[in-house]
Amino acid sequence: MLGFVGLLARAAATVTLVLVIAAGAGYWLYRDVTDPGPLAATRTIVIPAHTSLAGVASLLEQQGVIRHLRAFEIAATLSGNGVPEGLTNPEVLALLRAAPALDGDARPPAAEGDLLPDTYFYEYGELRQGMVERMERAMSHALAKAWAERRPDLPLTTAEQLVTLASLVEKEASREDERARIAAVFVNRLRLGMPLQSDPTVIYALSGGGTRKLDRRLTQADLAVSSPYNTYAAKGLPPGPIDNPGIAALLAAARPAFTDELYFVADGNGGHTFAKTLAEHYRNVLQYRHSLATQPEGEAGAPGHPAADNSAAGNRSGNQGRP
Repeated sequence: MLGFVGLLARAAATVTLVLVIAAGAGYWLYRDVTDPGPLAATRTIVIPAHTSLAGVASLLEQQGVIRHLRAFEIAATLSGNGVPEGLTNPEVLALLRAAPALDGDARPPAAEGDLLPDTYFYEYGELRQGMVERMERAMSHALAKAWAERRPDLPLTTAEQLVTLASLVEKEASREDERARIAAVFVNRLRLGMPLQSDPTVIYALSGGGTRKLDRRLTQADLAVSSPYNTYAAKGLPPGPIDNPGIAALLAAARPAFTDELYFVADGNGGHTFAKTLAEHYRNVLQYRHSLATQPEGEAGAPGHPAADNSAAGNRSGNQGRP
């Protein structure tokens, strides 16, 4: 028996040592990739086309841009950088214009939602207009695929409506596993003729179609703004997308979850609480308000996203106070 206890003690000590080593390694990796780099001045490095991650890491190490090749490879693999989903056309164009390796200017796309967010590889000096056209072709292909795979009972008549629905899902969903469920709430409301009551559509209207930031929370007066994008005042989908949705949002809109839920509200932890009835939704809103009241000042909500403690929150289906 004593031998068994001793074995357990040694095993526990070993596990503790492993955890300490892992924590230390994780902290070292974090500091290595977030601290200022070893270079004293900015340097432009041209990476040949089709260079692998290992090749990029090796080149950067040779040029003195990074300290440790392996740390860079691990961090790059874990982080996975790409084009962010949910950006408006002006925001995407601003990113392209800020990319120093691209050349020339780019015309605005024909319509919001025409660009597919994804990871795009390009060569030094490639034209910005060429990048826009690649993103347009990618969206056309992704939309055709999602539309072909859609549920046959969707209350949508065109592929363009699918993009519009996906753009709402993209803005409302803060977690990947909630996209199809949020899409289902909107689809259920469309079937019943209920207003979608999505805050991001109001923000889109107030921000000039995404051309400027709305650096404040929505108010009750905002919900009466005269705009076809105000889904509190107008029933049905807005006249077009409010952003450029990614593939996951397109697929969620094409194949929403099977549920009869009609409401959702932020849960204070990065997700949402869903409800089938208005009474249940009211309880969820009150619970969220309580969670806001117990949080330290400054932690609840973000500029441009309304918090559930304002007067309009009681009957909202949309997301409030998303971090």
